[in-house]
Amino acid sequence: MNLKPITLLLAFLSLGFSCYAQQSWTLKTEQDGIKVFTRSVANSKFKALKIECKLQTSARQLVAEILDVNNCPKWVYHTKSTSLLKRVSPAELYYYSEVDVPWPVQDRDFIAHLKVRQDPDTKVIIIDAPCVNEFVKERKDVVRIKHSIGRWVITPLSKSELQVEYSIEVDPAGSVPAWLVNMFATEGPLESFKKLRQILKQPTDKGKQITFIED
Repeated sequence: MNLKPITLLLAFLSLGFSCYAQQSWTLKTEQDGIKVFTRSVANSKFKALKIECKLQTSARQLVAEILDVNNCPKWVYHTKSTSLLKRVSPAELYYYSEVDVPWPVQDRDFIAHLKVRQDPDTKVIIIDAPCVNEFVKERKDVVRIKHSIGRWVITPLSKSELQVEYSIEVDPAGSVPAWLVNMFATEGPLESFKKLRQILKQPTDKGKQITFIED
């Protein structure tokens, strides 16, 4: 993602985000309880993006889905393919993702480093997902994303409800037309989180495998 930065992954072509920027967030769109915010970023022509919503699931289940990087194409907007590159520990991994971009713009790819931690007192979960340029050689037919900083902040409201905030900073590299920026900034987050909600409703035992997360 990198959503998985998402993704990895979520509207990454349109964005630039700085954890230290002081500009106020502006609500850009809201649908089905999913809010998408943007704000300007110093020294960047791309705006920051933040998604806020509530998810009816457990913390273990959501973390399991985010770390199931091979499942990204099922819910992360315009993700063409993903593959696990290295699993450092149950809470840390590297993965490769290729994003399908509408013609005539070239597809993008990136390598994301996901690392999960949970505050033992508040139970709040942070998943950092910066891009790195390791493991996979650059291809001539795909533009490599070399700067992207994604972060999940997952706050349990109960054992079956979570408050989720996802933000991302990206330099999409190369030339990106305005219509494509708009598409990924508005459609991308909404479609991704709608699909994520549906996936989390499906019966699965993946959450049982995430023993390092406490619900």
